[in-house]
Amino acid sequence: MKRSLQDAYIVAATRAPIAKAPQGDLRYTRPDDLLAMVLQAVLARVPGLDPAAIEDVIVGCAIPEAQQGLNVARIAALLAGLPVSVGGATVNRFCASGLTALAMAADRIRVGESDVMIAAGVESMSMVPIMGNTPSLSPAIFEQDDHIGIAYGMGLTAEKVAQKWQVSREDQDQFALGSHRKALAAQAAGAFNDEICALEIPAYRPDFSRCEVTVKTHRFSQDAGPRADTTLAALAKLKPVFAMGGSVTAGNSSQMSDGAGALILASESAVKRFNLTPLARFVSFAVRGVPPEYMGIGPITAIPAALAAAGIKQDDLDWIELNEAFAAQSLAVLRELHLDPEKTNPLGGAIALGHPLGATGAIRAATVVHGLRRQAGKYGMVTMCVGTGMGAAGIIERL
Repeated sequence: MKRSLQDAYIVAATRAPIAKAPQGDLRYTRPDDLLAMVLQAVLARVPGLDPAAIEDVIVGCAIPEAQQGLNVARIAALLAGLPVSVGGATVNRFCASGLTALAMAADRIRVGESDVMIAAGVESMSMVPIMGNTPSLSPAIFEQDDHIGIAYGMGLTAEKVAQKWQVSREDQDQFALGSHRKALAAQAAGAFNDEICALEIPAYRPDFSRCEVTVKTHRFSQDAGPRADTTLAALAKLKPVFAMGGSVTAGNSSQMSDGAGALILASESAVKRFNLTPLARFVSFAVRGVPPEYMGIGPITAIPAALAAAGIKQDDLDWIELNEAFAAQSLAVLRELHLDPEKTNPLGGAIALGHPLGATGAIRAATVVHGLRRQAGKYGMVTMCVGTGMGAAGIIERL
């Protein structure tokens, strides 16, 4: 007998402020500790929920090793004080890890196997290098031209997208400047206040005269990436860093960052049992593959699939979070799908705000949830390109 799906409701969503890496506010904060703080913060938003009702914590992490290895989801859940009965699983789909975690948590509820789940994402690019500590590619990748794109660095794929989709250096720099301006305006207007959980970051100082360690904390409450001094002239002076004669620079690429985000999802029965207020409904998710050498165009195929699964049209979207891995690929996606620029990244994107890899999907999902509620929009989307040639997209409906 075919069983109908039930709705998966988002009842809480929050994120940490995004820090610069490797010298930002979170450079000494372990990712498991950071995630534990964000888990505590998201739980504090639903005081009526019994933590023992949570079945699992699914966490996205793009480089799950070293300080964010050993199943960081389970470790952080325990550090956050969740009951030992709550499980934890870490998933990796590179930049779409956090969004994949959200989709997986929602699916468990939608098929009736769980009533309460936590989806999250975490990444410390200060502590764990972008390709890990000991990257090792299969030699088979280099034996066939069909596979060589797997070995391309992300910046090189952005260069190839810029060439094929004819995205100029000037357009990339203009797009980057717009990201910073929108992010600065959003901060000034307090647009991120609802989604950000301020952190008290401990700093340990040895006191040799007393033979003890003192602990002082500083409050971290605002994304560190947006720069008021960014200008077109300054961006134009930056040299390409991925290809000689190229157009992709540090200024029109996403920032290396540290961050975490978390959402709590519940079934209708759990909403009633714990008297929760649904903020949104997770509607659909899609992932599609594209040639690895053009990985930045992934959303071009994933977005139509997610929309079809949701049963809505692109024009029905009121808010679009298109991850700005690079200005080149963002512009290619915008132009190819004719996305509305007014609805896309209205608060700025990863070029200004930062891109903590596996955490970004969960972070931007929190942005969509709260953004839709502020403007009374109905449908929002989180989408991004993914390393080795993929695109992912998730649809969220405000309630």
